Amino acid sequence: MGGKKGAGVLELAVLGLLHEAPLHGYELRKRLNTQLGMFRAFSYGSLYPCLKQLLTEGLIVEDRPEEPNGALPLQSRRSKIVYKLTAEGKERLQRLLTEAGPAAWEDEGFGVHFALFSQTRADVRLRILEGRRSRLEERLENVRAALARTRERVDSYTLELQNHGLESVEREVRWLNELIGRERAEQAQTSEKSPDNPDDTPR
Repeated sequence: MGGKKGAGVLELAVLGLLHEAPLHGYELRKRLNTQLGMFRAFSYGSLYPCLKQLLTEGLIVEDRPEEPNGALPLQSRRSKIVYKLTAEGKERLQRLLTEAGPAAWEDEGFGVHFALFSQTRADVRLRILEGRRSRLEERLENVRAALARTRERVDSYTLELQNHGLESVEREVRWLNELIGRERAEQAQTSEKSPDNPDDTPR
């Protein structure tokens, strides 16, 4: 996660998880691995610099353990520190969650944004889903064109691998179509239940 792009995705993931509940560093890393699978190969060496930067910017605070019997070893102190989101951190998270541009459509950014959809506005969710679908449709065209060019020149195993990649992208596009249809239906239903609708006016 050393790149600037990856660091931005990690910041969003950390702020999103801490918004759900304060967490120890170990538990935070565990949730990054389990809830956001893209961080499965992720280490403390990447997490703690990110936490340090968030602390410096005042986006999170540390709740340190009491140390009545002298200082604890570094690893012990670190494992007991609970990280909490500040008001500024919540504002930053909300700003990041409204960013629905190309970075949110790529493989890395989309996974984190999607995992935090429960904290994201409906219109932003729809924009991200449609942007992701558009990006994958471009990818499909490129893969199909490459297959057409190389089909006669590659061995059967390479062809199987290429077909597998094509099927994976097609499957995700179908999945996105279902999600987009569901989001639009829910938004239409919400619009029908708005206060302007007399049928929904509280009695």
